[in-house]
Amino acid sequence: MRTIDTKVAIITLGCRVNQSESSVIEGTLKHHGVSVVSLEDDPTYCIINTCTVTGKSDAQSRQFIRRASKTGARIIVTGCYAQLNQEEILRMQGVFQFVPSEDKDKIISIILGEDTEPVYHFHGRVRPILKVQDGCNFACSYCAVPLARGRSRSLPLATVEERTRMIAAQGYREIVLSGIHLGSYGKDLEDRISLAKLIKFLLVRTNIIRIRISSLEIKEVDDELLEVLGDARVCRHLHLPLQSGSNEVLKRMNRNYSVRSYGAILSRILSKHSDIAVGTDVIAGFPSERNEDFLETYRFVSEVPFAYLHVFPFSPRTNTRASLMLPQAHGRVIADRAANLKNLSKQKKEQYAVQHLNKILDVIVEEKEGPCHMVGTASNYLKIRVAAQDISRGTLVFINSTGIDDSTLNGFVIT
Repeated sequence: MRTIDTKVAIITLGCRVNQSESSVIEGTLKHHGVSVVSLEDDPTYCIINTCTVTGKSDAQSRQFIRRASKTGARIIVTGCYAQLNQEEILRMQGVFQFVPSEDKDKIISIILGEDTEPVYHFHGRVRPILKVQDGCNFACSYCAVPLARGRSRSLPLATVEERTRMIAAQGYREIVLSGIHLGSYGKDLEDRISLAKLIKFLLVRTNIIRIRISSLEIKEVDDELLEVLGDARVCRHLHLPLQSGSNEVLKRMNRNYSVRSYGAILSRILSKHSDIAVGTDVIAGFPSERNEDFLETYRFVSEVPFAYLHVFPFSPRTNTRASLMLPQAHGRVIADRAANLKNLSKQKKEQYAVQHLNKILDVIVEEKEGPCHMVGTASNYLKIRVAAQDISRGTLVFINSTGIDDSTLNGFVIT
């Protein structure tokens, strides 16, 4: 392997798709002898992979560009925020180049100075994220991501198989299948296969030990996917965005389900797989969300056995219908509602963790915590702290859970 006298810092904001894309860039650069460093280590280049899901992510994207400019690095900016604000980005101090979202792989060639194909050797991440789909055909009234990412596009089955084999060959035990709208996987391909068929294919054609599914829409969990979830190699975990427990708000969001239909499908999932962890997204303070609407959301989320919530305070996205809806909720109201939901999420996480005390869980060890402990992630997405010093990162172990600290289980290795 050649060694290149180039140091690169990579800053990634937002979703798992961004994380997957950055991992490919990082792994390929390392494969070609480039040092990947922090901003504090005087990088030659700084890649900033931006996000535009919320106003906060927009602000963070700008903050990182300003921080990076102080290092003197050549700043390469990509991602959804940059895609929708290209002119603004190019006016910022230190920005060397803007790269469109669909061309992120070309960042590798820019830095290496010659055309270079990406490799799928993931570095640093114990559970690699594999992007199998991009773009979205939905039109949720609050979301700008389809404006930045375009229409849904799926990787061919053979390409997913090849990349999964590469990841497994490097010794990784789990892949996380991800996409902007993962449940639409395959609908644009010539043979119109489904996500469930993709997973079945990977279970037969690869030896990857665990497959985790990223976020799905509730109506995309059909009989075939329920069958796939019964396979021991498929993680006991689903993330199913709710966004609101008020039918009126769901209509204004342009979601394609009612609270009742969401609850019915979720009940069916849990009746077949009672031990599965189900997480969800909730938006607080959507335009015209009355106090009664918020209370409906709070009650529904309280009654449903979610394992955790991701709470998003509403922030208007430019060129979306929700940005023009009136009345817009006051910032203090949004913050209060978000805080209430976050407190509820903490309770949910603790309740779900308590249900798994004194049980044996399969855990991939990820990080060292202090001098005597390691922390890992179970198939059902629970975090577990284990008393151990000599377990290698990425090792799959079975742990007997014996205690709990907040929502993190404690335990010991049994094999």
